[in-house]
Amino acid sequence: MPKSRPRVLGIVLAGGEGRRLQPLTNDRAKPAVPFGGKYRLIDFVLSNFVNSKIYSIYVLVQFKSQSLIEHLAAGWQFGGLLPEQFISPVPAQMRHGQTWYQGTADAIYQNLNLIENYRPDLVAVFGADHIYRMDLGLMIDQHLEREAQVSVASIRVPKAEAEGLGIVEVGQQGRVTRFLEKPSDPPEMPDMPGFCLASMGNYLFDAETLIDILRSQAAAHAEEGHDFGRHVIPDNLESLRIFAYDFSENRLPGEPPDKALYWRDVGTLDSYFEAHMDLRDTDPALNLYNLRWPIRSVQAAFPPAKFVFDEVGRRGQATQSIIGEGCIISGASVLNSVFGRNVFVHSFAQVEDSVLMDNVRVRRHARIRRAIIDKNVEVPEGCRIGYDLDRDRERFTVSDSGIVVIAKDTVIEPTE
Repeated sequence: MPKSRPRVLGIVLAGGEGRRLQPLTNDRAKPAVPFGGKYRLIDFVLSNFVNSKIYSIYVLVQFKSQSLIEHLAAGWQFGGLLPEQFISPVPAQMRHGQTWYQGTADAIYQNLNLIENYRPDLVAVFGADHIYRMDLGLMIDQHLEREAQVSVASIRVPKAEAEGLGIVEVGQQGRVTRFLEKPSDPPEMPDMPGFCLASMGNYLFDAETLIDILRSQAAAHAEEGHDFGRHVIPDNLESLRIFAYDFSENRLPGEPPDKALYWRDVGTLDSYFEAHMDLRDTDPALNLYNLRWPIRSVQAAFPPAKFVFDEVGRRGQATQSIIGEGCIISGASVLNSVFGRNVFVHSFAQVEDSVLMDNVRVRRHARIRRAIIDKNVEVPEGCRIGYDLDRDRERFTVSDSGIVVIAKDTVIEPTE
């Protein structure tokens, strides 16, 4: 007889403030930041859950959550036909005091009633602000096979990129023997020098284990906050069966078995920009075109994109670029860029190596390179962005690597 499928509850931690992504997070939570021409960051984790046949999901929201809540309402509702198919936003309830969530574990502790009411076998606690595709069913299979009480999704990263991550050391069968939160000198993997095994911030718990841990340890961490990476995992390595799930072993239907897996933390402006640049190639590092593992989002009623000649016969064209619905490229040139919806680029303008979000207007003769332009911005005729960084710093935000970032609804004065 086949084993019965465990009852799984998904909880998405979507309260991130995203300070390092400002000005993109001036008016929205980090998980609500647009990505890839038509998505929000949160769409990736939700798509992974739904594609993995996990349909009962709570989304814990906190900072600047209105845009995120509206996005969930517009694009992530099942219709209410089945009571166990829901994606429900949960604002901070303050059930244990008048405080916001004080860490990832505290966020779950403040919502233990949701777990107890649902009565799952397993609870998948995942973050909402990473770009990746993952079949959670494979992680669940390993969790059950090894009789784990906690599983930590982990990824191999170069040591130079590991300093800001939680680092996992493992023994036999991948059992976690040590967990270091953001060490200054991350230990390398014994079988892969130069690389570290890093936590992805995604956890799978036996429900009873999770409830017991949080209830027994919450009081001890009431002052400093309670976090899975800093407290729950390292404090329980000896008393609990905690295993690492190696993300490199995950495979998706419709993908070649040797396809390199993609995961990126887009916590900074530069990493956010580079993740967009990963989308452009013929064989992109992140494949959005696998119809057997779709990334879902809000469906908007925009017309198709259009590339047209202008009044003097100059051809509108885009190369190595992603162009969203409703865009019009008229007698302009676009290269190595990602556009959201309803972007209009006028004659003689040029855009290269840039990310333009919804409703951006680029007027005639404007030139843009290495820029991120948020929604509802008009670039005046003849304006230059990305060509004089000293001048750009006076008006906009410029990242460490020289990416010019223009906030939503910014009014740019015409060039004199």
